[in-house]
Amino acid sequence: MSWAAHELESYFIQKHTKVSVSYLAILIGCLLPDMLTKLPVYGINIGNLALLKAAVPYQYHRGWPGVGFTHTLLFGLLVAALVFRFTGSREWFLGLLLGQWAHALTDVFDSVGTMVFFPFTTQHYTTGMWAYAAQQGRYGDAAAYYSSLGGIWDLFWLAMALTGFRVLSKTYFFRTVVPADPAWGWLRRRFRLSPTAMLALYRAFFLYGACRAISWFLWARFVDHAPLDLRWGGPYWVDKVVLPAQSWQSYLENSLVGITGVALTCYLAWRFILRRWWREAGDRRLRVVGVAEAIDVPAAGSDPAAANPSDA
Repeated sequence: MSWAAHELESYFIQKHTKVSVSYLAILIGCLLPDMLTKLPVYGINIGNLALLKAAVPYQYHRGWPGVGFTHTLLFGLLVAALVFRFTGSREWFLGLLLGQWAHALTDVFDSVGTMVFFPFTTQHYTTGMWAYAAQQGRYGDAAAYYSSLGGIWDLFWLAMALTGFRVLSKTYFFRTVVPADPAWGWLRRRFRLSPTAMLALYRAFFLYGACRAISWFLWARFVDHAPLDLRWGGPYWVDKVVLPAQSWQSYLENSLVGITGVALTCYLAWRFILRRWWREAGDRRLRVVGVAEAIDVPAAGSDPAAANPSDA
């Protein structure tokens, strides 16, 4: 699993998506698979008492039976479609889909991986780049992750976010992020947020991800004194979870079934459901813009702060 990459990759995805997309939806999508499932992985520890802890963390978190379906492509499609149905927002549909898919594919890099093509196959896909060590508890997992290529992975996403540092600028936020998502206008009105508070909220997730990656890396080095092992599959000293080996024939057969099933499901969902919703969303947008132009007021979803970023 990734510790900070899911917060940091949301900025990169938003910046490089060439169509209008909600940053908030991308962020929620990136966090979604772990949002309601992560607590039992480590449990709640009170002294020697462990509460709500899964008997086999990796099976619960990534497997079936378990909640491993939250780390699959079709789970992202299902959640994004449900939100699309009730909001009619193309930006939120795309954002949730991209964010959740990014999370599911990012977690492929540890030694357990994810069931990307579930429910058509329970085959796990993994590169084995670093050890899955949630069974060691929160601190044991952190020590293993930040003593291996997992920590480098988080620092890589931090570097990627910093190379596009303009996404954190006031101008980019008010001219690109806010106009793409009416949720910012709702947050501003509902909680009486000033433009400065909105910008701070937007930047907060980057700060949280960056501080989390750096502080845990330093903790592993100077507090826990965990040996650093940057070899593939490390660290050598942790009792990592490795799934049973299988034949290439079985692997390829499962992959063929899974890819075909997911691709066909996505096509049918678009052909018979999503395409109609997409057109209806576009028609609603045209009507709103037309009415707004006729009475000379800002279109729905626009925000006065976006027109004057200097106010922030």
